[in-house]
Amino acid sequence: MNSQKLLDLITADRDAHISLLQAFTRAPSPNPPGDTRQAADVIVQYLRSQGVEPEIVAPQPSMPNVVSDFECAAEGKRLLMNGHIDVFPAGDGSGWDRDPWSGDVVDRRLYGRGTVDMKAGTIASVVAYTYLFKYREQLGGSVALCAVSDEETGGKFGTRFLLEDERWRGDVMINAEPAGTGTIRFAEKGTLRLTFKVRTEGAHGAYTHKSESAILIAARLIEELGKVEDIVPEISPELREYMTREEVKRAVDECMGSGAADIMLKATLNIGVIRGGLKVNMIPSDCVFEADIRLPVGMSRIIAIKVIEEILEWYPQATMEIQEAASNPSTMCSYTHPMIDILARNAAKVMGKTPVAIPSLGATDCKFYRYRGIPAYIFGVSPESMASKNESIDIEEYLTVLKTHTLAGWEYLGGDMNEQAN
Repeated sequence: MNSQKLLDLITADRDAHISLLQAFTRAPSPNPPGDTRQAADVIVQYLRSQGVEPEIVAPQPSMPNVVSDFECAAEGKRLLMNGHIDVFPAGDGSGWDRDPWSGDVVDRRLYGRGTVDMKAGTIASVVAYTYLFKYREQLGGSVALCAVSDEETGGKFGTRFLLEDERWRGDVMINAEPAGTGTIRFAEKGTLRLTFKVRTEGAHGAYTHKSESAILIAARLIEELGKVEDIVPEISPELREYMTREEVKRAVDECMGSGAADIMLKATLNIGVIRGGLKVNMIPSDCVFEADIRLPVGMSRIIAIKVIEEILEWYPQATMEIQEAASNPSTMCSYTHPMIDILARNAAKVMGKTPVAIPSLGATDCKFYRYRGIPAYIFGVSPESMASKNESIDIEEYLTVLKTHTLAGWEYLGGDMNEQAN
């Protein structure tokens, strides 16, 4: 077996790979509520059909994690593969053109909630794992697969839980979150989630001389909180130079929208929730709002909180609480790691263009690996239509990701990279 023959095998199994993704899509796994048992069983049954006997690790019974690992014939590095089973909710399906869990294929696109984030990517990892397992006698090292639940709500019962066990750690992890096939992700912003409460006496709406409005105070405070966006992160000259390269900026904007490159190395502030007041002719005595601050690489939450606390000194009516469960540091691993080149080289082999290494704006389970010093990289389908009505993926793009992950694993584990299909 060599890389070209392996690629030909994957191509020949095309219809089976599409059918598997359809079956996975048709098994609802919205989180919340987070019950992924039906979808997890699709993975379990597929792995068994390929000679793999998976294990179930379920600290929360309705949120099973499907895991497996194997040793290759020779010694070598340990490759990790990770993807999540749970997806965003779809509600009652109103506004969709078809059942959100249909798995329908129309005009070379496969439709269904979670196809983008990240059922296509998870199945790509699962299938790639089975190919590596099948030809493990020709490889060196070991491989571990973690198809997890609970990614959409923090990972307490998923990746974060599994990584407490050394068995599910290794030398490098590859993931197929929706990042776009034009990029490989090596870093992501952190999150700082804050709840602010403003309290005043309140009064009749005509008696503005008796009490300040909690909402107006909150509005002024929100305006000042924008100062966090002016904080300059501590970034190495090498990374700053890399991020100013035209091809890197272009890749960021093409994948995440025009302007994304401008905020990649900056903190950003979003006020996602605000509640206050009881009636239009009353001066509100309470206003609560929640802030979502995204922390770039090189900026700790300590710096942001210091700035915010200095602002709060001028607002005695306001208090702040950190949402610890939803606040995480930024993470980064090397953009010159061998896996970057391996993924890029094999992606180019499959689709004829070379993806560019960039950071991410959003957060993924990759952070839990990076916190433990394990390099983690993403190569996945386009994020377009993620979490939207009529969510869908391009089938060819899904197959590109599947092929690239398989070939990258093959090369990393020392497989024959001969281009001849003899």
